[in-house]
Amino acid sequence: MSNGAGTPNPRLEDLVKKIRKSECVLFVGSAIHAPPPDGSRFTYPEEVRPPLGPSLAKKLADKCDYEKMFPGESVTNLQRVSLCFETGQPQGRAILMDKLDEYLRQKKEPSAALKMLASLPFKIIVTTNYDQLLETGLGLFNKKPSVFVYSSKLNEPTPDLATDPTVERPLLFKMHGDLDHRDSIVITDEDYITFIQRMSDKDALHPVPQTVRYRMQRWWTLFVGYSLSDYNLRLLFRTLRWRVDPVDAPRTYSVDKRPDPLILKVWQDKMDLVTFVTQDIWTFLPWLYKEIHEKEYET
Repeated sequence: MSNGAGTPNPRLEDLVKKIRKSECVLFVGSAIHAPPPDGSRFTYPEEVRPPLGPSLAKKLADKCDYEKMFPGESVTNLQRVSLCFETGQPQGRAILMDKLDEYLRQKKEPSAALKMLASLPFKIIVTTNYDQLLETGLGLFNKKPSVFVYSSKLNEPTPDLATDPTVERPLLFKMHGDLDHRDSIVITDEDYITFIQRMSDKDALHPVPQTVRYRMQRWWTLFVGYSLSDYNLRLLFRTLRWRVDPVDAPRTYSVDKRPDPLILKVWQDKMDLVTFVTQDIWTFLPWLYKEIHEKEYET
């Protein structure tokens, strides 16, 4: 498979080998819910798709008169819009969580792309999505994940697995919270500040389970559904790999059809921290599924 620029990417076959051996940590972002491109053999109707970040921000902005309060500002900044929504409602956080539940969970279904990912032999999965569509997808393949949810509470030991995760029972860490645990959700500017503060906690209190942090420093990593132009994501990645010598760092891959040119230049070309796979998920994941399972995904 090429890297999207018309030239072969020799590293992709190595990635496939690592995934087959279950020595790759999977990160799943909200763009896993992106619609298939025109002409695709796959379908994913809008009514069952959770809205992506900018669309979700616009929905919330419409409910709190954001444009009237902040004329000229972007209504797609989810962190700022959600903070405005939270502070402008009589019941604040509770109403914000109700809207997230309505927009992201009710009558929503996992896409074929998410199901393809769920079928692959990952033992550790990290997601910043609040919904349970990933859990639903894993269940379709008789997988029962051990789910850990981020907690903003200070001085509270972080739970972890007593035994190593397996393909049939992977560790799923919901890094930005879960809709069933409303106090765990990381969405506003203030939530992100607290989250970043917690990332400096000592080992026993660190919000990311030790199993995830240990494997992040030794296994390869695959980002799907993200843009590394997101400052918070890059900061998170660098924090989890903070003590790893770049020379010995495990490889990282990011599936991003249009990576930011400056990020690509710095993170791939200069520092060699990330290999960008410049394909959309609806091209890359069917290819990856076929490489692992040696058959086409049946819709």
